[in-house]
Amino acid sequence: MDLRDTPEQAEFRAQLRAWLADNVPSEPEPETMPARFHYVVAWQKQLYRGGWVALSWPKEYGGQGLGPVEESILNQELGRAGAPAAASFTFLGRAFLTFGTEEQKARYLPGFLSAEEIWCQGFSEPEAGSDLASLRTTAVPDGDDYAINGQKLWTSRGSFAQFCLVLARTGTRESRHRGITAFVVPTDTPGMTRKPLIMANGDEEFAEVYFDDVRVPASNMLGELNQGWKVTQATLAYERGAADLGYLAKYERMLAQLAGIAQVRGVSEDASNVEAVGRVLGHLEVLRLHSMRRLSDRAQGKAVGAETSIDKVMMTQTEQLLLHTALDILGPEAVQGRGDWFKKYLYSRAASIYGGTAQVQRNIISGRLLGLRE
Repeated sequence: MDLRDTPEQAEFRAQLRAWLADNVPSEPEPETMPARFHYVVAWQKQLYRGGWVALSWPKEYGGQGLGPVEESILNQELGRAGAPAAASFTFLGRAFLTFGTEEQKARYLPGFLSAEEIWCQGFSEPEAGSDLASLRTTAVPDGDDYAINGQKLWTSRGSFAQFCLVLARTGTRESRHRGITAFVVPTDTPGMTRKPLIMANGDEEFAEVYFDDVRVPASNMLGELNQGWKVTQATLAYERGAADLGYLAKYERMLAQLAGIAQVRGVSEDASNVEAVGRVLGHLEVLRLHSMRRLSDRAQGKAVGAETSIDKVMMTQTEQLLLHTALDILGPEAVQGRGDWFKKYLYSRAASIYGGTAQVQRNIISGRLLGLRE
């Protein structure tokens, strides 16, 4: 793949840079929820008004009808401008693009893109986080409705969302992934309870969600009965992509900040610091080139698949190394004042868990990509 911009892409990049120069928020991103949540939503709405959301989505569904290369340029330029990343929750909309009925697309996709309606995903459960196929939340048919009972855990934005995409068992527990169905559940439905979870860094990003005979109409089913695993795989494939979620831009910005701090402190020439930053830079460059290879596949029309597990493993390694290096360079300063870098370090420890554990990703790589079997 030729990584240089075509004339059309260069013009697109120039227009985006000009827009960002006038629109990047002047105030820093808040450190804690819910202030950070409202900040991200406000930025998503601004991107939407500017026409920079869903660049690769079809125009008939609110997109710009461009391609994955333009999506990658957007993430690059957001990082370059020091702008917040685009909101990550819009990746759920791709499940509706693939599996939704025309009525569901018309109803839900506009709210996804404009951030007027916020979504969360009800996937993980106690004892069914990495192994989603063992989930125990059930959905039992009752007339034209389904009654949902169970519990979800580590639900991102669960305390703030208006809708939840819920995975529930509609087959037997022995059916594993062949007996799971996806449902759209408004979070104000009677019987649905949400409780914030306080993390080690003091944040409230996650919530526990309980379902006590929550009734939803059968028309809220996304995809076919017992085919929720396909919805899950499609959703997670986009969740794990470094370019899709702007992780590359985030890591580049964090590394630049760290290098700037080291220079101000007069330790940027220390041999051990130079080596440590260089090691992070090497990981970041490998991740960037791998993302470009994945981008090339998508630009040629290849479906997003199990290869994104490689992205996830590399993203985890890069983020954890970056934040570990930050603590080594900053020393006690990392925990002084607001302790921003230390909070980021604590959050990075979860990178090998959320979105599918590193162990699960390696199993996917070995089994589905390398053809290895026990």
